[in-house]
Amino acid sequence: MAGNKGLDSIKDEKLKKAVIEELKRQERRRKAIITFCIVAAIGCFGYFFFYQYMAERTEITTTNWAEQIRSGAGKGVTVDPDAPVIVHKTGEKEAPPVLEKFVPILKENKSVIGWLSIPGTDIDYPVMQTQNNDYYLTHNFNQQYDKNGSIFLDANCDVIDRPTNLIIYGHHMKSGKMFGSLDAYANEDFYKSHQTFQFDTIYEEGAYAIAYVFRSQVYAENEITFKYYQFINANSEAEFYSNMQAMADMSLYQTGVVPQYGDELVTLSTCDRSQTAEGRFVVVGVKIS
Repeated sequence: MAGNKGLDSIKDEKLKKAVIEELKRQERRRKAIITFCIVAAIGCFGYFFFYQYMAERTEITTTNWAEQIRSGAGKGVTVDPDAPVIVHKTGEKEAPPVLEKFVPILKENKSVIGWLSIPGTDIDYPVMQTQNNDYYLTHNFNQQYDKNGSIFLDANCDVIDRPTNLIIYGHHMKSGKMFGSLDAYANEDFYKSHQTFQFDTIYEEGAYAIAYVFRSQVYAENEITFKYYQFINANSEAEFYSNMQAMADMSLYQTGVVPQYGDELVTLSTCDRSQTAEGRFVVVGVKIS
């Protein structure tokens, strides 16, 4: 009513008409902004619930497989010779028999290369491997699109003709899924109560003692520095110890575990944007059994 009284006080008809048109335009803008905000809110809530749904579905699948593998559900099951499971082999060495516990899961997805678990954390996942390092950044065990991705072994690594170092990647999810809890190792007290992890390939079981914990980053190709993500095989004893020294120098604390030439290593890598956009958080273990 106050607006109408204000318009009634305007005697110039042209001015009154212009004011009315401007008020209409403002009202249309207001409604458009409200509509946009509503749509954006719905989209955000939809994305959030979809993300949660995908995360929960992946967690259920993972938990079920973990229970089957640990219960020995694959005992007595043999691999169909007409359906080879080795789709990720890169070397020439003949593959050993697949561990019985992995046979059922391999029948569901032949890209499984092993299982990684860190007792006392949420890290308890199958490890995938394909011919590139892109696919499992955005796909889950069931090969469905999933922002959580999967834990996967570097495509250049070979668990049969094993190199010095196997590199395993996973997203640093805010929910704590995948490698979302790996950076807990930045705290030395956490390390002291979680000094080992288990990485079983589909051919062999393995326990690892953590040797190095450090932050790094992805460097430019022409930048001359130690790039942990390129360290897969040491071509000499001198190169091995040079890389060990580089990781020791970067380590956040000393673990007392010192790998020796000939040891088998596993490197766990995830994103870490606490210091730089291309940052990485890294945990390196040496095989002890």
